[in-house]
Amino acid sequence: MISAEDCIAMCGLSREEVRGVAEHEHIPETAAAALASYLMHRAGGPQEICRMLVDDIREAVQHDRIDHAGELFSALRHFIDQHPNTTAN
Repeated sequence: MISAEDCIAMCGLSREEVRGVAEHEHIPETAAAALASYLMHRAGGPQEICRMLVDDIREAVQHDRIDHAGELFSALRHFIDQHPNTTAN
């Protein structure tokens, strides 16, 4: 049986990045890993993931969840480091 850890490992994103997608889409991490994998192979998909993380950061800041915003910001930085041609428009 494939575990949630296996799904996350196969999607090419870090657990924190997958958690950001899951938070944004209000779906379980396993489903977020599948969505992230799909988006990473679709034109404009990496930018969509970037936008999701930025949206999550804004939401966390608006609700004074500054520590969580920092965690999401770290995930965004990691994502951009790993995919340098991606920007959040």
